[in-house]
Amino acid sequence: MSTVATILSHKGSNVVTIDQHATVLDAARAMNLHRIGSVVVIRPGGKGIAGILTERDVLTRVVAQCKDPMRTLVSDAMTHPVQTCTPATHVEELRYTMREQRIRHVPVLHEETLVGMVSIGDINAFETLSLTSTVETLEAYITRS
Repeated sequence: MSTVATILSHKGSNVVTIDQHATVLDAARAMNLHRIGSVVVIRPGGKGIAGILTERDVLTRVVAQCKDPMRTLVSDAMTHPVQTCTPATHVEELRYTMREQRIRHVPVLHEETLVGMVSIGDINAFETLSLTSTVETLEAYITRS
């Protein structure tokens, strides 16, 4: 069974974070700059995860409520508590959790330290790569016979 650590070894462990006292506009600009759909919200001084801010959070808690993104703090729009996993979490378990809780991004923690982020797209890409490898192995086996 594959684990989240395997996905992180392929995709890397860069995570874009933002302070909970930043504005939603700052967070949206960071997401646009990095072409990502969420940022992990960090408590002041970098002491743990306060929440996660996703594109959906911005739409439902800021735009749809006619709030000013230049004045709305990330802490007022973020999702919390945050569903997290560890590098040892099995990919199948994480996929199930994401499907059941209808979430697309999960921060990865190792002993309470943020070490990565996994999206449903990362899981899909990893499983596609794994299935492609299996098919190629089986085709090679069949054609040798």
